[in-house]
Amino acid sequence: MRRLIIGGAGSGCGKTTVCCAILAALKNRGLNVSAAKCGPDYIDPMFHERAIGIPSKNIDLYFTEPNEAKFLLNEHAEGSDICIIEGVMGYYDGLAYDNTQAGTYDTAKATNTPAVIVVNAKGAAYTLSAVIKGIADFKENSGIKAVILNNVSEMVYKGLKPVIEAETDLEAVGYMPYNSGVSFDSRHLGLVTPTDEVIGKLAILGKTAEKTIDIDRLLEIAGTAGDLEFTPIETKFVGSAKIAAAMDSAFCFYYKYNFELLKKMGADIVYFSPLEDKALPEGTDGIILGGGYPELYAEKLSENRPMLDNIRESIKAGMPCLAECGGFMYLSKAIDGKKMAGIFDAEAKNTGRLSRFGYIKLKSDLPFLDGIKGHEFHYWDTDNNGSACTALKPSGKRSWPCMYVYKNTIAGYPHLYYCSKPEFAAEFMRKCLSWRN
Repeated sequence: MRRLIIGGAGSGCGKTTVCCAILAALKNRGLNVSAAKCGPDYIDPMFHERAIGIPSKNIDLYFTEPNEAKFLLNEHAEGSDICIIEGVMGYYDGLAYDNTQAGTYDTAKATNTPAVIVVNAKGAAYTLSAVIKGIADFKENSGIKAVILNNVSEMVYKGLKPVIEAETDLEAVGYMPYNSGVSFDSRHLGLVTPTDEVIGKLAILGKTAEKTIDIDRLLEIAGTAGDLEFTPIETKFVGSAKIAAAMDSAFCFYYKYNFELLKKMGADIVYFSPLEDKALPEGTDGIILGGGYPELYAEKLSENRPMLDNIRESIKAGMPCLAECGGFMYLSKAIDGKKMAGIFDAEAKNTGRLSRFGYIKLKSDLPFLDGIKGHEFHYWDTDNNGSACTALKPSGKRSWPCMYVYKNTIAGYPHLYYCSKPEFAAEFMRKCLSWRN
């Protein structure tokens, strides 16, 4: 399988822009392209999907062991001509300040995948070679094969390319010029979720990359990827159930492997909009309310009383529901004073700062919840986040109470990664089957 990791010198260097440009250029060539994202981000994969037309998925070495990560990557990219994997933060950044665990470098090493590094070269000259050489040589067998410069003109790139190659022993395989017209807007969670306008920007990026990046050379480098050696993982079928997942502008943050795991267990995933629809899809056996930006649509969500009433009555009657982050806020009493479903005695408000951030693992007296891993990243918080579980940071130095368990509903701020604890997904499916029967 040809595959390539697009890493970066650090956050904000332009990884997503360059990655999407390459994806679009490969797609324009008629290649069957797949994409993935290192780490827990759920917005960058949305941009990948807009570029190539199929879902991008997360490959995360905190959520899963290396064997499962390789199995999932192989399953995802099987049949594609090439898989492009976008890195996370800086190339060596990991779970803590002093290690590479679960970062881009670890992923490249575990999956035997060559890497190309994106460096923001705006305003840089000879010192740029020192930076690139430092990154490439920081770890023995770094896996870095080439570099792409971002935010430079053709003239500057032609001047820097021979110097970089002479000083670093790395190839400079292209550049992306600065173009404010195709930049992606940002919000506190990272990039703003892609709108239809992004399609036009991606088209421009793809055409630009074909001219400024050596796509042929990237394909050759991707062809040097080693074998993915893994033991296949079997998922047991639980039963057939219809799961309604919220999917619209307010709720769109999901780990795609969560849905894939549920489908393997027998779930029929259907989508609905808490913004536009008046009721859950007919025959629903369970509900998933994912994360997103419900605070941006609080008034419209609050005004859609038929949907709020339908969800509240269904949950109180015992219909299984998984609600995380934005979905949990939707089930609270209110978001910024706008009335919501009122299942939980909590009200969501903007704290004006990052409330909690990073990987967590849940500790719980409930066996199917105990040990599942997830991620938190939110500026909005509630005055009562529940206490059914304890969230533990990987370092073990911090913890806090979280999560509600109400009848057959599990809700809280953490975005849970079901593959880290398949029994969690299986228990949810069993509850949905029990509800159906």
